[in-house]
Amino acid sequence: MMHADPTPPETLDEYVLQCDGASRGNPGRASIGFVLYDPQGREVVVHAEVLGDAITNNVAEYTALLRGLDAAVAHGVRRLYVRLDSELVVRQVRGEYRVRHAGLQPLHAAVRARLGNFARFRIEHVPRAANKRADALANAALDDLVSPGDTRD
Repeated sequence: MMHADPTPPETLDEYVLQCDGASRGNPGRASIGFVLYDPQGREVVVHAEVLGDAITNNVAEYTALLRGLDAAVAHGVRRLYVRLDSELVVRQVRGEYRVRHAGLQPLHAAVRARLGNFARFRIEHVPRAANKRADALANAALDDLVSPGDTRD
């Protein structure tokens, strides 16, 4: 079982990933947004994407996390601190909650598989107000500022 490390990220020289998924209708039209920050706090990757219709918020949250993890791996990140506002996803990734919903099980398994790419991985639930940039990206995608399948990197 993974638990959050209480050490502040600024002392660890690690990258920070903030991600968010959104669904209007739940299920409904869904999108994601994430930002990968380097250890100095500079944005390395900024991404917004429309996922499509009939997608739940939890699927969108997991998809945002997966896309963010893939971006971190692509940039050679070895130490990662993830912050997102989905308490369910955080607790499931940590192993504190079981993944009962059949639609989330493959997404959860994919996240867990990607964790082996990191020498150090931490994940923390944060309030929505502390995840504003990723939330704004996900909502910009839903507000038709990003077309289905398009991305902003």
